[in-house]
Amino acid sequence: MFLVKDLYHSRSMILNLAKNDFKNRFAGSYLGVIWAFVQPLVTIAIYWIVFGSGIKDNPAGELQEPYLLWLVAGICPWIFFNEALNSSSNSLIEYSYIVKKVVFKISIIPMVKIISSFFVHIFFIGLVIVISCIYGYWPTFYVLQALYYTLCVFALSLALSYFISSITVFFKDLAQIVNIVLQFAMWFTPIMYPIDGTACGTIGKFVDYPGVVTVLRFNPMYYIVQGYRDCFLYKIGFWQHYKMTIYFWLVVLFCFAISTSVYKKLKPHFADVL
Repeated sequence: MFLVKDLYHSRSMILNLAKNDFKNRFAGSYLGVIWAFVQPLVTIAIYWIVFGSGIKDNPAGELQEPYLLWLVAGICPWIFFNEALNSSSNSLIEYSYIVKKVVFKISIIPMVKIISSFFVHIFFIGLVIVISCIYGYWPTFYVLQALYYTLCVFALSLALSYFISSITVFFKDLAQIVNIVLQFAMWFTPIMYPIDGTACGTIGKFVDYPGVVTVLRFNPMYYIVQGYRDCFLYKIGFWQHYKMTIYFWLVVLFCFAISTSVYKKLKPHFADVL
């Protein structure tokens, strides 16, 4: 609870620090902050070309929806989650000069990184809306659910970031391990291929194994990715998946409880190590 109070009372400072962090991340480069959008766009283009039509028996299978729209709607929250977790994992080390200040509330630092990543996410939500309109999927009331699912990404990222950033102070290799784990996790979310029986090729055979789909759905990011697709494609309310909603928030609360406990125990030693 103390973390929630710190974040609320320091909301103006968090926003200002996040703006500076976003600008400084690309300071000195010719294109500046444009690079924050170029890399994800190139990644989406590659997945679209390769998995949409570029390979025989592609995973897109017999999707009724345009694969580009289906892909972008699913990968949009993942880009945010991936960037938020990777950047926040090293946040306490990056802001070590602030951590050493006794009067500063260092609990806001991971949130600064997450807000900084959110600026790019706004652009990609707009991109999903534009692509939806191009394909004739006009925005409806359900699009407003994107605000809810964005909150879900925030909550999950924040719940994990305190644990990861706290441990990284003492075990710096953890940041690299997290990056590798996220690369694997992207394929187990899933994002590039459906798990409703329409996937083709090797991936289609993989998800046909008994229990595989059930295991994939235990990934909390599956709830969010599917939620974004429900907003823009399927027009389904989150309350219609009430069991998954309850499961997701139980996972977030559990992760948050573990993270805050670890953070509180390690916090007194941060300044000594850094």
